[in-house]
Amino acid sequence: MYQRILVPIDGSTTSKRGLEEAIALAKLTQGRLRLFHVIDELSFALSMDAYAGHAGDWLNMLRENGRRLLADGRDAAQAAGVEVEAQLCDTFSSSVHQLVVDEATRWPAELIVLGTHGRRGVGRVIMGSSAEQILRYSPVPVLLVRAPEAEKKTAPDEAKRVSLPVGALAYE
Repeated sequence: MYQRILVPIDGSTTSKRGLEEAIALAKLTQGRLRLFHVIDELSFALSMDAYAGHAGDWLNMLRENGRRLLADGRDAAQAAGVEVEAQLCDTFSSSVHQLVVDEATRWPAELIVLGTHGRRGVGRVIMGSSAEQILRYSPVPVLLVRAPEAEKKTAPDEAKRVSLPVGALAYE
């Protein structure tokens, strides 16, 4: 069960959380991981805003950051005794979710594990949801791992008691 687990990573807290879950699952099933990092047009555009220089420098910087993320993830998996490989994708040929779905088919993965922010409402509309699109189009099961921040926001501060009249639940 779940011997080939694809793990898209981007360096975010949620991505790291997804990687931790994938490592635990692979260890449990004695499976292997394929870490997958995509350099997309959005990350390229954001790097252009953040740094001055030539476009070739930005792309090289993004590639180096991607290789470092993959190496860190590979080190974490290997430290846990999990077999792992890594793939950097910088083709700009498609959307992130489509590249992940294509990789799941090409590799072939039996499960995709990824972190998600769990945004709702306007935040989701503005930021989009790669996780939702991966879930929608994936040829294999997808395990979404919520961000710690999202869990804290949705967790109740304290349990609330509701009292109902005794006859309220009776069926007639």
